[in-house]
Amino acid sequence: MDHFRTNRLTAKKLRDDDLADLVALHLDAEVSRYLGGVRSAETTKTYLAANMAHWDQHGFGLWALRTKDGEFAGRAGIRHILVDGIDEIEIAYTFKRDLWGQGLASEIAAALTHIGLSQLALPSLIGLVFVEHGASRRVLQKSNYILEKSTTHHGEDVVIYRIRR
Repeated sequence: MDHFRTNRLTAKKLRDDDLADLVALHLDAEVSRYLGGVRSAETTKTYLAANMAHWDQHGFGLWALRTKDGEFAGRAGIRHILVDGIDEIEIAYTFKRDLWGQGLASEIAAALTHIGLSQLALPSLIGLVFVEHGASRRVLQKSNYILEKSTTHHGEDVVIYRIRR
């Protein structure tokens, strides 16, 4: 499943040639506010390599997102993440700031949830969200994820939403 489409987005498995777009995305302080902070080009290069290795190991991971006109829109995916010592599988999505407020996060969250629960037959998925990130919390709620708990992750206060198959 290295690519898929939604109504307004094309998703393709992350590749080395996505690095420049990811660097620009991660250097935007407003975008990175809920990602643990701005990431340098070198940190993003390491991030890309780790996420490409995730694909090799698990057969799923992060996709680069593009609009219908081919413009880089952001990144999203399904990936393993360690939370409170437990290996969880989360959906994740991040969009360029000029695309916020258009319903793209809800569109991609619905697609990721379908892929994870139906096509990959995973037993459950989580959304891990900074407590104060209201927009992302609403996306998960609209996608039928249920608030499960509050915790800390990398020193940040977060909430975990979950959906089960």
